[in-house]
Amino acid sequence: MGWIIALVIVLLLVFWVIGVYNSLIQSRNKVKNAFAQIDTQLQRRFDLIPNLVETVKGYASHEKELLENVTASRSGYMNAHSAAEKIEADNQLTSTLKTLFAVAENYPDLKANQNFAKLQDDLKGTEDKVAFSRQFYNDSVTIYNNKLQTFPNNMIAGMFGFKEEVLFKTDEAAKAAPKVQF
Repeated sequence: MGWIIALVIVLLLVFWVIGVYNSLIQSRNKVKNAFAQIDTQLQRRFDLIPNLVETVKGYASHEKELLENVTASRSGYMNAHSAAEKIEADNQLTSTLKTLFAVAENYPDLKANQNFAKLQDDLKGTEDKVAFSRQFYNDSVTIYNNKLQTFPNNMIAGMFGFKEEVLFKTDEAAKAAPKVQF
């Protein structure tokens, strides 16, 4: 009789570990999916940037350094591998694009250009989707990290090598308004 109770306890413990493990896997996969959604929206933004740069070149040819910075920032994200590197590269690109749009304000002909206006609208729509995707990603990461840190899940997470994910934070430089000087 005692061995039956011990067997039931062991089985309950095994099923509990399996349940916690599967829950952690599902949360981790949700985080990966959320980051993939950000990647998808950023790829759309990256596809729009060369056209934007070419349009601006015609009107603001003396802004060569700024246009080179936009192109370099875009390349930086595409060459990033880890989530942390991608987050940093995206922050840099976001800051550079803010500066580009601030400079464009000083060119009435550029602002009136239909191609530029459409690209600007497309980028704004994409930026809204990126912001939503970042929020969803951060929510998913918070839920996942909470599961990893709470007892008794933290014991199972540690046994199976689950690691915390990083939140998508905007760096302080990207939060600041761009300074445009001529």
